[in-house]
Order: sequence, then C-alpha cells, then structure tokens
Amino acid sequence: MHDDLIDAVNWAIREKITQRDQVAIMGGSYGGYATLVGLTFTPETFACGVDIVGPSNLVTLLQNVPPYWVPILPMMKDRVGDWTTEEGQQSLLAKSPLARVDQIQRPLLIGQGANDPRVKQVESDQIVEAMKQKNIPVTYVLYPDEGHGFARPENRLSFYAVAEAFLSEHLGGQFEPVGEDFQGSKIRVTEGADQVPGLQVALEQ
Repeated sequence: MHDDLIDAVNWAIREKITQRDQVAIMGGSYGGYATLVGLTFTPETFACGVDIVGPSNLVTLLQNVPPYWVPILPMMKDRVGDWTTEEGQQSLLAKSPLARVDQIQRPLLIGQGANDPRVKQVESDQIVEAMKQKNIPVTYVLYPDEGHGFARPENRLSFYAVAEAFLSEHLGGQFEPVGEDFQGSKIRVTEGADQVPGLQVALEQ
C-alpha cells in the first residue's frame, strides 16, 4: 500500500500539481500507520507528517486488541501476520515504524486519545519515547477524554488548530492563530509544544 502512496506522490509531482518538497503525509488509524511508515521507510519523501492514533508496532497492536476484535483475529493472522510466534513477531517488527525510528528526518506531529480501545496509547507513547532517546524532535498531543479518534468537537477543533500551524510551519502558507480554539478542550501537549508556532503561548493562556 505504501508503494501506491509513493506512486501518487510521484504522479502529483510529475503532473506539476505539487513540488517535491511540498508534500505532507497525514492520516488516522491505518492512515496514522501509513504516516509513520512514510517517515521511517521513505524518510526523504515527505516534508512532514501528522499521525492520528496510528500503530507504531504491529506486534503490540495485535497483542492488545479490544475484546470485540477477538472474532476477527484468525483473519488478522492471515492478512497482517502471526504475533504469537517468534518468527511472526520478527516479520511484524520488520514492517513496524518503531523498529526504524532512527530513520526519521522530517517533523512529526502525533495525536492520541488516552482511552483508545483499538490503537492503545502505548502505540504513540513508545514511538515518542524512542524518538526522545535518539534526540529526534516530535510534537505529541494527548487527549485524556478521547478514544479512537477525536469525538468531542472541542478536541477536534483544538487538534486542527495545532495541525494547521504545524503544516504551515513546514509547508509554508498562512495559518489562523489558535485564539479561542482550545476552549472546552482537554488538550495536553506532552512533548514538542515549542516546535509549533504559537502553541506554547496558547497552552499557557
């Protein structure tokens, strides 16, 4: 699937829809995984990435599935990989962004819900920690009252405000200052607030 994304990027550049240094990658859930893959497996392709509730380690993802996923686990073994054997775990790790953290060269914004039953907080926590250990900058936005994605409008608005400023910083163009966009939101920025224009000031207001 990542090959398809790269083909699309190359097509857009070839058709002069965009420039090579003006392409970001952003997505949620599988799209978050795709974002992390983009920055770790093809580290020079994208100008930056925005990962929303994306798995960083396919082994821990499959070891911590919610109860309602149990009926589909046999299918997951066939389609994703076998997390119950050492050989299967090694294969899954080879496809996991966490195993390639040291390849990250571009700015990364991560959004996560603390109550996510599908892609648990550990998926974001562990890649943020690995990046910190390697002194790779990252901005980590955590919502204590959200699950798989951001359901509360106040939280969605706050994350979009952060993402807009982040993308403006790394792609160019204008962004709307946060203003009142954090009102009613439980937004927490545990890492890298200083890497997004205006974010630290907005959090202190």
